[in-house]
Amino acid sequence: MIKIHKEVYGQGRPIVMIHGWAMHTGIWREFAQQLAHYYQVTCVDLPGHGLSETIEPYTLPQISDALIEVLPETPFTILGWSLGASVAMTMAKYYAQRIDSLILLAGNPRFVEDEGWVGMQPKLLEDFANNLQLNCAATLVHFLAIQVNSLPDNKHLLKQLKKSIKECELPAENILQGGLDILMNEDLRSHLASLSCPINIIQGDKDALVPVQTSWDMQKIQPACEVNIISGAGHTPFLSHQSEVIQIISRFL
Repeated sequence: MIKIHKEVYGQGRPIVMIHGWAMHTGIWREFAQQLAHYYQVTCVDLPGHGLSETIEPYTLPQISDALIEVLPETPFTILGWSLGASVAMTMAKYYAQRIDSLILLAGNPRFVEDEGWVGMQPKLLEDFANNLQLNCAATLVHFLAIQVNSLPDNKHLLKQLKKSIKECELPAENILQGGLDILMNEDLRSHLASLSCPINIIQGDKDALVPVQTSWDMQKIQPACEVNIISGAGHTPFLSHQSEVIQIISRFL
């Protein structure tokens, strides 16, 4: 069993939070501590990110198997953001008995555009993959800027993101590439359709990475999904619209 870093806050009904590509638990900390006034919040570093050891091959089933070993024994709500939403859907599929409910924050089952599916332009991810080999740090800064540059307080939010990133060493290039491969190639729509747990979709209407239309398309795939669109939010609503996200979670649970 590999070492998976986690941070636990508060008491009560358990919520597990899984961060996005190139990040670590530090990105959640302020939000997690606020949410912990109402719940027991566990934040985990994905394998190869933050303080967690890595795995090979870097696939969603392998990631899910590594994380489940350190998570609560009792059924819990799993909240995944961006790439973390893909991990959360995979865990809800293969560890259904452990997952009480699922929250997808700025995530979707198919990140790239596909026939009949409005997603991210594949070229954007291809450019990220190519640029990682040239300048890893600059590529990550560009990725962070895309997440917030459509928002009025983008400079403050970008500063927060950069500060969080600098807490830990950057993931190795092969780990970053593995995460991009997941975003580029995985299609979890059949996973989503098969889930029986309650599902909450939280999406910003100004998200530059995940088109807001995907929320309604997910609801068509899985009619049991509850959709919440946050006006004025981008790809990081837990930073820009913290209280609204907490209110949505509290109503859902």
